[in-house]
Amino acid sequence: MDDYFDQRINPQPDETPEPDHADIAATNPLEMPETAPGADTSTPEPIKAAAQELVRQGLVEHKLKPNIYRRLLRDQTAIASILEPLDFELRFDEPRGLAFLAIPSHAAENSDEAWQHPLVRRQRFTTEQSLLVAILRQIQMAYEQDCGIGADGARIDADELRAQLDLYLGTSGSEQRDHNRLTNLIDSLYKHGIVSRLDKENQINIRPIIVHLSNPEQLTLLLQHFRQLAETHPTAGADVSSASKEDSIDD
Repeated sequence: MDDYFDQRINPQPDETPEPDHADIAATNPLEMPETAPGADTSTPEPIKAAAQELVRQGLVEHKLKPNIYRRLLRDQTAIASILEPLDFELRFDEPRGLAFLAIPSHAAENSDEAWQHPLVRRQRFTTEQSLLVAILRQIQMAYEQDCGIGADGARIDADELRAQLDLYLGTSGSEQRDHNRLTNLIDSLYKHGIVSRLDKENQINIRPIIVHLSNPEQLTLLLQHFRQLAETHPTAGADVSSASKEDSIDD
């Protein structure tokens, strides 16, 4: 009885410890701060610079920017987390030393508007532009068959390229007009990172990214179509070209 009254008068503290606030927060993520106050959450500068260059250019070539290329290759997880909210993804073509932006298949299917970057948007080329891409892609692939995938240095003389273009499109009858047509086409593809500008030797370099910027099946069909026109109607190519300035193929 004494123990009973003693306990009533002088109750003992509860032996069950009160839950710690830190433990509560740990079991309820909604009540936890995302980061500790004062913690540095900024992206490391080398990763930030690499991501900015990738988004700015759409393409990083190992031969031109080896340090940035290696950073992208080394920190793919960090770069992916930066690109994910933008519905981008980083892809590599290691044999050719390329790192480039792409739109994931799920984003391309569910979005009405593609990212407006020359390397990842669904660019609608004119018929002449698509034809030139097809010709240049064939030259690039033949060069790689001879020298190996990733070999650098596929080049073509502008006069030779114009001769190939004339086989499909025909000539206008004006040497200067045909020359201007080619230089304008080269300039348009240069803006998409596919070729260099004409150099002092009147040649252009073909950039390996061309193998990723074109649909080979569509380009093959395009070449076959123009080849048949050129064989059956020698002047039809020029007529189709002038009448189809707005026709296009998605890259």
